[in-house]
Amino acid sequence: MTFTSRLTVVALASLLATGAAFAQTAAPAAKTDTKTTTAAPTDKKTPKEHTAESLECSKQADAKALKGKERKKFRRECMKEAKAGTAAPAPASADKK
Repeated sequence: MTFTSRLTVVALASLLATGAAFAQTAAPAAKTDTKTTTAAPTDKKTPKEHTAESLECSKQADAKALKGKERKKFRRECMKEAKAGTAAPAPASADKK
């Protein structure tokens, strides 16, 4: 066997081996329905039900046009008082800046 014929055989063998290697790669696995049976991921995406106190405090904060930290502080105090059973916080405490 001559050198060129050996080189040709090696080249053909490497092409066949390369083709087989690419042919053996598996396609991405199809997604199964196992994730749909678990309730944990879907619970995070569903909105939580707001209490009447929370909605009322939000309405009061909207009426006062509060935003950002002031709104959070107002709602926190409002919710504390609502849970304690008292009325909404006095307007003087919310007007402090």
